[in-house]
Amino acid sequence: MTAVDERGVTRFFEGFEPPEGLKVELLRGVVVMMASPDIVHNMIVADVQDQIPRQRWDRLQTQDVDIVGEASEPIPDLIVLERGVVPASGNLVPSQLITLAVEVVSKSSVHHDYLVKRSIYAAGKVPAYLLVDPIMAQCVLLTKPAGQGEDADYLSQEIIKFGNPVPLEVLGLELDTSEFGTFPNVKPHRYP
Repeated sequence: MTAVDERGVTRFFEGFEPPEGLKVELLRGVVVMMASPDIVHNMIVADVQDQIPRQRWDRLQTQDVDIVGEASEPIPDLIVLERGVVPASGNLVPSQLITLAVEVVSKSSVHHDYLVKRSIYAAGKVPAYLLVDPIMAQCVLLTKPAGQGEDADYLSQEIIKFGNPVPLEVLGLELDTSEFGTFPNVKPHRYP
């Protein structure tokens, strides 16, 4: 049983319907509401998904993730799992089944995507975490999760500018980033 279940938060979310246009996540015990994503964001998610062969991988968008021992139920923009390991039903996918988690950074999600979710996915032992950042026109590939709880992190980090391929060794492919869009008129941030 996860810490989330012990506090009954999962039961709360089962009946909770966020207002239209909002996405709601639980990150380390904090409820985070975000506005619907930009078209640039959604096009990147679709482009990434289209490059991952469905014959070998299941690709799920905005699926709740269960991380044992964490008061968190993040909802990555995309998760990739070996074909056939996805539970038959339910809203939670155990993190240990996930091969790759993908987050497309938005103006309001920079801190959560680069810091909070980085630690959460590492604690969940997700082998690879890919941040696609249309603010900075780069991808950040994190691999080799280590540690537990808030001290968890990825030991390997590679930054790849848009236009260059991202080597996704965990999937056995290179991701073409040449058509990824960027957000116009957005102030750069200081992460990673």
